[in-house]
Amino acid sequence: MSQQGSTGNQHGSLGVAVIGTGRMGADHVRRLTEVISGARVAAVVDLDSDRAKAIAAGVEGCAAYAETAEALAAPGVDAVLVASPGPAHEAALLTAFEHDLPVLCEKPLTTEPASALRLLEAEQRLGHRRVQVGFMRRYDREYVKLKSLLDSGELGRTLLLHQRHRNAEAPPGFTDAMVINDSVAHEMDVTRWLLGQEITAVTVLRPRPSAHAPEGLNDPQFVVFETDGGAVVDVEIFLTARYGYQVQAEAVCENGTARIGDGHDMLVNAAGRWGGTVTPSYIERFEDAYDRQVQAWVDATRRGEITGPSTWDGYAVAAISEAAVRAQTEGVRVEVDLVERPDLYG
Repeated sequence: MSQQGSTGNQHGSLGVAVIGTGRMGADHVRRLTEVISGARVAAVVDLDSDRAKAIAAGVEGCAAYAETAEALAAPGVDAVLVASPGPAHEAALLTAFEHDLPVLCEKPLTTEPASALRLLEAEQRLGHRRVQVGFMRRYDREYVKLKSLLDSGELGRTLLLHQRHRNAEAPPGFTDAMVINDSVAHEMDVTRWLLGQEITAVTVLRPRPSAHAPEGLNDPQFVVFETDGGAVVDVEIFLTARYGYQVQAEAVCENGTARIGDGHDMLVNAAGRWGGTVTPSYIERFEDAYDRQVQAWVDATRRGEITGPSTWDGYAVAAISEAAVRAQTEGVRVEVDLVERPDLYG
């Protein structure tokens, strides 16, 4: 059944099926149940049926399923939130397309540009957008403020964009490719969004690794983007910075600069020292952005609209990531190969 124009079911709220009940999926179940208005969790899906049943038991009216197709065909499911591992996204999204259901898909859209391109083409065949990709930084208050300033033209054209992305420690099993696909992917999207430009080439430089880097992981790394608007963008990605989680961005423009991410909520001067706090992980730093993202998706879906980062944005990041991994492994500048942007995405 088509959900184009859906405003929810007889309960007066949007019935959401959450695909994947790991750390991110479970957090979205909590968010939809306790934080977001206008939606309820109607179903959860996970190959680990015991985990799915345990989560469903804590949500009134929620059913647990082991198969996505079964859940999306269930009554009361109006929309889908995909929080399963990236390689499983394509199958889940194609199933959602079969039911013409609106989707919020956690990044990455998919892990490979060929897979993302198949989704792009499948969505075009529907004739309307169905997917919002979960690049939540676009909903962070500081990034929104920076985007508004750059769009105003007050500072003139952006010439350089400096970005820093630091974690206290690398997750277990993190690889060099994951540095690009799981971490720098956020900077790829936010660069395109802030500047309104496509990334055309990538270079990756690797200084000597930190003594705290796990064996086999080159950390930190320095990534350089070139854009079709003539801007140059750098990203310092440092996964074992030790002191906490920190994301910063500084736009260098013709008539001034603007910087976000310094965390100046409160500065304390005491005992001959000054300072503040640094968030321990991305969850604390971007909790409000996740809340705002999901609320925006629910509100737009109930209006019968799809807004936010599109399947095209997810495809573009997948293509940039592929180029960046090649640049990383071969030590050369690599140009990004993008198909022509379809009319469906403006």
